Amino acid sequence: MQATLDTVTLPPPDREDAVRSLVRGNVVRVEIEHHVTPSDMAVTLALGQCGDIGVCATRATPTTVRRTSRLAREDTEPMVFLSLQRTGSSIVVQHGREAVLTPGDFAVYDTTSPYSLLFADGIDTTFFRIPRAALALPDSAVRAASAVRIGAGNPLAGLTTRFLTQLADDPAILGGGHGPAVATPTVELIRAALSVQIGDDRLSRGPMKRTLTTRVLADMRTYLADPDLSPAAVAARHHISVRYLHRILQQEDIRFGDWVRRSRLENARRDLARSGEPVAAVGRRWGFADAAHFSRSFRAAYGISPRQWRAVAYGRLS
Repeated sequence: MQATLDTVTLPPPDREDAVRSLVRGNVVRVEIEHHVTPSDMAVTLALGQCGDIGVCATRATPTTVRRTSRLAREDTEPMVFLSLQRTGSSIVVQHGREAVLTPGDFAVYDTTSPYSLLFADGIDTTFFRIPRAALALPDSAVRAASAVRIGAGNPLAGLTTRFLTQLADDPAILGGGHGPAVATPTVELIRAALSVQIGDDRLSRGPMKRTLTTRVLADMRTYLADPDLSPAAVAARHHISVRYLHRILQQEDIRFGDWVRRSRLENARRDLARSGEPVAAVGRRWGFADAAHFSRSFRAAYGISPRQWRAVAYGRLS
C-alpha cells in the first residue's frame, strides 16, 4: 500500500481535514459528510496501485460521499470507480438509479457525472479506480452499467468479487512490482462483467475470450481444496472441452496436475507454519487424502518432511 490513514491517531478536530485531504489529493475530488461527531469519527484508508488501477480500502463510521456537478465538470481525467462491498451495506446513486449493495456485491459509477455514495451504517468497502480509456467501453455502456447492483444473476459477479478481493488483500501485488502485469486481466474481467450485466453480447464476447485463462485459474484456486478438482470439472464449469482447457493452460506454461499439486503443497506449507493442527488434517484439507502420500510429496517438493518444516517454522530447529 502506498499510503494509509487511521484517524484514531489524530486529535478529533484534525480528523475531517485529514480524510478530505488524502481522498481529494490521491483518490477523487468529492464532498465528504460525516454523520458523527469529530470525537466519534473513525476512518481508516489504505491506498495502493495495481498498474493503472488505484485501490482504496476504506473502513469508516457513517458517511455520505457526493460528487457534485461542479466537481464532475472540472474532471480532467475521466475515471470509472468500482465499489466492492465487503461487509454491511451501501447505496450508490447515479443517473437516477440507486444500487443497494450487500456483501460481495459491486457497482460502478463514472466521475464525469454527479453521484452519491450513502453509508448510513458505516463503510467497509474497497474502491477500484479505473481510467475510462483503459476500460474501453462506449459512453452509453458505461452509463447503462452505472449504479446497477452486480451480484447474483451475473455469471461473472462471483468470480470478479473473489478476484478483486484477493487483489486488494495481497500487499505483494499492490506494494510490489507485479501490479502492471495484473492490471490488464483485471480490467478485462471487469469489462466482461459489465458487458454481461448490460446484456451486450457484442461487447462481452471479446472480454470473455480474453479473460478465459484468468477465469479458469481463479476457478482452480476456488476449488483447490476440493478432492474432486479435475480438468473435466473445470472445463464443464466454463463450457469448454478438456482439450481446449489444456491448450489455454499450456499457453501460460501451466500443466494442470503440476499446478494443482504445487498450489496445494504451498497452502499446506503455509498452514503448517501457522497452526498446530495434525499434519494429516492439514494434508486432507488440501486434497491429500493419504497422509503418507502427503508426506512424500511434501518432502519431494521442499526437501524435508511436513513435521520437520513445522519445527523449523516454529523455531525449534536451527
